[in-house]
Amino acid sequence: MLIVHVHVHVKPESVEAFRQATLANASNSVQEPGIARFDVVQQTDDPTRFVLVEAYRSVEATVQHKETTHYKTWRDAVADMMAEPRTSVKYANVFPEDAEW
Repeated sequence: MLIVHVHVHVKPESVEAFRQATLANASNSVQEPGIARFDVVQQTDDPTRFVLVEAYRSVEATVQHKETTHYKTWRDAVADMMAEPRTSVKYANVFPEDAEW
């Protein structure tokens, strides 16, 4: 299991458009066999900040995800909405060891 936290800072005027584009991407992403979980969270005290919490069943699944039409559509749609480049942090699952979400 590979968990990726994608940190996104959105321009204030783009928050709602970003939310809608990201919800469409997330809805399609959870249907991919290699994705165990795909959460979209928004910071409560700064609504311009989001974290996408993506849980992949394998490293290969991350590559496959980036080849999907819905990911490419999202990537292109939100590019100009970013207040700064998005960043990501990768984690290995520790507990439960055999999580299959």
